[in-house]
Amino acid sequence: MIQSNEAGYIRPPRRMPWLIGAMLSLVERRMGKTLFANRLLAWYPKAFWGSGLLEALVARDEPEVSARLLKLLRVYASFLVSCPFCIDLNAKEYRESGLRDEEILALRGQKRLDEVDSIGASERIALEYARCICSTPVAFPSEIMDELRSRFSARAIVVIASTCAQVNFWARLVQAFGVQPAGFSSECSILELEKYRTSSGQGDSRKESAETWEVGASSRRGTGTRTKVPD
Repeated sequence: MIQSNEAGYIRPPRRMPWLIGAMLSLVERRMGKTLFANRLLAWYPKAFWGSGLLEALVARDEPEVSARLLKLLRVYASFLVSCPFCIDLNAKEYRESGLRDEEILALRGQKRLDEVDSIGASERIALEYARCICSTPVAFPSEIMDELRSRFSARAIVVIASTCAQVNFWARLVQAFGVQPAGFSSECSILELEKYRTSSGQGDSRKESAETWEVGASSRRGTGTRTKVPD
């Protein structure tokens, strides 16, 4: 089972500035969960307020980038960077957001993107762009960029890129803290959060639990290969 999100590498401060405490209480009541990573940021208030502002200003629904596409991008980026906390949060109520189970399987790399009819051409190229953003080393093939520019305006591309970058920011931050899923999507077995848990560095847990999907040249058509993360 996924460990409790209390099992981080460090503990939150016992006392924090009253304004930070009040803000955390307000947000946690709204979300119905303890936000362990945000509590850790209270050690450094600049990071707390800076990350909070980033989260508050993320795109929700744009003329060219629908709420559904933003959901697809956030979930896909979460899988690409193997962040169980991010998957758990971003996949919350995915069916209510218009995503289907077979789309989740495609975002996990279990199906080809072009095998899922409900993922349109514009959504598919946006997801290809997201994969490029989340890959290491970063590379942006000209054929992907040409099609992206043909389907989206410069403003929409900025929305897509900043959305994926925001997921990457939180993914690296919560993984650096060892924060585990908070239970937003604990009933959704299709996510298989256990396979993405942050490595504890003990034994071969990384080999057993973490997988990533690398997409080669054939990914332009939505295909991909699944490879184990090396020891």
